[in-house]
Amino acid sequence: MVTKLQGAIIAAGRGQRLRISTRDDIPKPLVKLGGEAMLSRQASALIDAGAESVVAVINSETARIAGEMAIEIPTSIRLVVRDTANSMETMLALGDLLKPGWFIASTVDAVIPQIELVRFVNEARRKIEDCGDKNMSGVLAVTRWRGESKPLFADVTSNGLILGLGNRQTSMVTAGLYFLSTGIFDFAADARRAGLDALRRFLAMIIERGKRLDAIEIEGSIDVDEASDLDAARLAIRKTP
Repeated sequence: MVTKLQGAIIAAGRGQRLRISTRDDIPKPLVKLGGEAMLSRQASALIDAGAESVVAVINSETARIAGEMAIEIPTSIRLVVRDTANSMETMLALGDLLKPGWFIASTVDAVIPQIELVRFVNEARRKIEDCGDKNMSGVLAVTRWRGESKPLFADVTSNGLILGLGNRQTSMVTAGLYFLSTGIFDFAADARRAGLDALRRFLAMIIERGKRLDAIEIEGSIDVDEASDLDAARLAIRKTP
């Protein structure tokens, strides 16, 4: 049974592509969206979707500038400063911060309609509780590929089983939202020995090692990597009832 649900935000990157395209030298987690920093907005979204607490891994630059800008951070979020080498190491840092069990994680730049976020959490919870497979490690949110650059393609069966993740083009890509077991951190040492340097490669390795990851399709998600994505996200938020 999935009882207490922990929340986590992966936010230790520099967001270089967004900085270059907006010409605004602010760390991505602190960029305003809907009147609040993306970091704060994502934390509130996870709490509203069912997480009892949220831990966010940010880098030292984000922590420093957040203090200088007096960014308002919800009391429900615990900030942990780690200057990690890559997205995989940011995810693995959560292994030291979360209690054993299940957690909902998102990248800080995954802008997802709240109704879809809540649906994903509820359906993922049911999938896990109904699944009899002891190798079940979690559920990933996927969405239809719309031509975005550098996506992580997901090979998904008709019943939602992910057969593989990688660069081979399929109709589905990951959406930066994950419902996972803390058991995935058991693979940390193997991933490091293999020289893996990205979260996408770590998730692919979990599947290759025989662990099960399922997929749930969501709609309306926006991955904010460039100025045009930020404009689209702001427009979508304004249109939300």
